[in-house]
Amino acid sequence: MEATTAIEYPKEVNKDKNFGTKYEFPRDLVGYGEAGLDCNWPDEKKVAISFVLNYEEGGERSLTLGEDTTEFNLYTGSKGLPLPFRAIDVESEYDYGARAGVWRVLRLFKQYDMKLTAYAVGRALERNLEVAKAFVRDGHEIASHAYRWIPYADLKPEEEKAFILKQMKSLKETTGVENCGWYMGRPSSQTMGLLCETYKELGLQLPYFSDYYGDDVPRWVDVPAEKNLPSEEKEGMLLVPYSLDCNDYRFLNANGFRSEQAFLDHLINAFDTLYEEGGKMMTVGLHCRIIGKPGYYQALKKFVEYINRKPDIWVCTRAEIASHFKEKFPYQPN
Repeated sequence: MEATTAIEYPKEVNKDKNFGTKYEFPRDLVGYGEAGLDCNWPDEKKVAISFVLNYEEGGERSLTLGEDTTEFNLYTGSKGLPLPFRAIDVESEYDYGARAGVWRVLRLFKQYDMKLTAYAVGRALERNLEVAKAFVRDGHEIASHAYRWIPYADLKPEEEKAFILKQMKSLKETTGVENCGWYMGRPSSQTMGLLCETYKELGLQLPYFSDYYGDDVPRWVDVPAEKNLPSEEKEGMLLVPYSLDCNDYRFLNANGFRSEQAFLDHLINAFDTLYEEGGKMMTVGLHCRIIGKPGYYQALKKFVEYINRKPDIWVCTRAEIASHFKEKFPYQPN
């Protein structure tokens, strides 16, 4: 057999527009390695469970709010294509989450005296102050889900920063919260850097950022903009991972759950695995207009009943997870 001529592999070229800038957060594929990390939860709890309720209804894309399309994602008849007209069917299904679904979920958590984290879209809470009051009244954490539930990828940095500032002002007015964790949902590649920059300019420390899915435990990352600061002045950024697999949005996903039982089975399997391993966190992502529907709701109710029978679990907010992690594992610049 003739020897083949060696072919030179093509060179890697980084085409990221933020490469080498203050917005470039490099990937970490090594993590905590084979041993992993035991978070040492309070009172030797085996697993921390974070329920997250996304409150987006009224802040989604809409011609009435200036977009060129009605929202076309995450509703029962999701078409996946822009809708350049006002669609009452889409709007009214989102309305269901604000009118009925959110209250069904809040009643369940009140019954079991469990606290959740509300990923709050600022514009949505402005349009339903009763929900904002209920979140605060029941002691749930308010975290930011951006001012509007829209894609931010195409915005200029200064435009996205204006939305960040508007959200902070909005949440303070509706809930009294000034400094909270963030989950954008539809972030840009510069979102992480902009949040760190904005909080530093305001003299605040960002509690945590959750547009991250790379682990079962939190992790610290260095902030590119702090590269040249003395170590003692660096704050870093804490990532508290979210979940797209233990998430009710998969009821509306073509590759998702086809039944309430399938979702429940998946949640129980995830919980059992993490419970056996110990020291990890589990996130359950929920949406008012999805899990708040009577049929889907039974999966959440049965899962809450299931974990309520288990000893040594910590149902907590993401702010509590972040606070515990910072105390046990303070930031150390690389």
